Amino acid sequence: MRTNGRESGSDAAGRVVVAVVGPTATGKSDLAIELALRLAPSDGVQGEVVNADAFQLYRGMDVGTAKVPVEQRRGVVHHQLDVIDPSEEASVAAFQREARADVARILGRGGRPVVAGGSGLYVRALLDHIEFPPTDPGVRAALERRAEVEGTRPLHDELARRDPQAAANIGAGNTKRIVRALEVIEITGEPFSAHLPVQEHVRPTVQIGLDHDRAALDARVAARVERMWRDGLVDEVRALRGRGMGRTASRAVGYAEVLAMLDGEIDEAEAQERTVAATRRLTRKQMGWFGRDPRIVWLDAQAPDVVEQALAVVERADAGTLDPVDLTVPVRRTLGS
Repeated sequence: MRTNGRESGSDAAGRVVVAVVGPTATGKSDLAIELALRLAPSDGVQGEVVNADAFQLYRGMDVGTAKVPVEQRRGVVHHQLDVIDPSEEASVAAFQREARADVARILGRGGRPVVAGGSGLYVRALLDHIEFPPTDPGVRAALERRAEVEGTRPLHDELARRDPQAAANIGAGNTKRIVRALEVIEITGEPFSAHLPVQEHVRPTVQIGLDHDRAALDARVAARVERMWRDGLVDEVRALRGRGMGRTASRAVGYAEVLAMLDGEIDEAEAQERTVAATRRLTRKQMGWFGRDPRIVWLDAQAPDVVEQALAVVERADAGTLDPVDLTVPVRRTLGS
């Protein structure tokens, strides 16, 4: 149900879906677990976490994605973890279908779904009205060949003629997105821009964003990478490579750098330094993505009472009295701008 553009109520006795979002290394997983435990209704049905981190979908990619070990999940059930092999290519459309089914089942048994993740497209695919147009390998291959022969600029010019709105939003050097836009136009006969998502939740939802001081977050990233190395990231990547890693999995931050090290392209110190730098760039990108969503209620991840603040936000969302603008802390634009 929507009132004056805001979500209110829910299809599960007043319980909205909760999402914890924001940059890497801000403590999303820990807060999601705490909320799942604390948001149990009077009948004691515990909340459950639905992962929305693209790389945590992969089996065996544990250390490098900071996946919470089973023994540290405090008995909270987690969904959309370890569902595909690293040799496979993740599909956001498949994730959308399966994660939404998880949310529906959790609500159906009286639980509270708590979505947690920093992959912006996956979060929006789960929470918002967004449809994924079909694909055609033949059409895509032909467009990719054209891009190789002609260069990206002629394809972008064609996109500008066929869908000016899409061309204005896609950089002239972004070959992958240009090809996808032209593929959708060719297959559907409709503008690619007609398939863009809208900021409207498919179910009553409250999004809680964890903001973090930039310097402190950079330090947390460095410490996190050091811990991953200590916890066996190199051995994990070596084992995964032996079983086969697909293009997407092998490009994940940390994994790409270790693979380069194992191939002798860089030494271990440089691999670790590159991982820290790449993770910091990722946090900026994530904050840029989430920072543009006015529905997110931002909390200071460093606040000692952040759990209590989050619980208060959810309580107001359940009651239909939440206005993110009134509650949110100022977003630290140094992360996203």
